[in-house]
Amino acid sequence: MAGRGAQTLKKRQKEQQRKDRKQLKIEKRIQRRQESEKREESGPEMGQPIEVPPED
Repeated sequence: MAGRGAQTLKKRQKEQQRKDRKQLKIEKRIQRRQESEKREESGPEMGQPIEVPPED
């Protein structure tokens, strides 16, 4: 990169890393949201409740 100093290069690299980390966080957040929506649609995670007769 002609005409750019080492500090500028480092700053640009750090900025790109910050952007990448931010994008990864956004993607993970969206993925978690989609997974939670799937679980809500499918019902309880443990399956159907079992009826237990009362004890005397």
